[in-house]
Amino acid sequence: MSADRFDDGNEPLEPWQPYDASLDPPVADTPMYLSHHWPADYDRCAVVGGFHVCRRCLVLYPVALVTGIAISIGSWWPDSLNALVLWLFPLPGVIEFVLDNVGAIRYSPVRQMWLSAAGAVAAGVGYSMYLKDTFDATVWAVVAVYTTVCVAGVVIGHYRKRSAA
Repeated sequence: MSADRFDDGNEPLEPWQPYDASLDPPVADTPMYLSHHWPADYDRCAVVGGFHVCRRCLVLYPVALVTGIAISIGSWWPDSLNALVLWLFPLPGVIEFVLDNVGAIRYSPVRQMWLSAAGAVAAGVGYSMYLKDTFDATVWAVVAVYTTVCVAGVVIGHYRKRSAA
């Protein structure tokens, strides 16, 4: 390669330029069903058994499962708390999710895990309600409202990032 060859029209390439692996884009090393994130966002994952696993899911599903089982055993859980728990416990996590996606706050793994745990308690309550009545209006209202809010946050965040670029 001669010293007068240009890669971008601005500066000549040196024939001895070393390879810099840090300039390569990250490579996906985990199936999307485990991480839900592209390699550039693997900081939102924990590494478990050499795979990137979504940190939110790592907290959410076990806590929801244990909660659902715990409140379904016996009659110690007052059903009068169900609607309150379903609407209020996930609310901080939904707000954090939207603010993170629109770029209003910085990502925090610790905050995400704590807020996911609170939402997981509500998910466990929702699972037990769903198993008693598949068409429970409260469960489906919470799912519909919070899903709509979160999807709107993702879409708005996507367009904000595109317009900033």
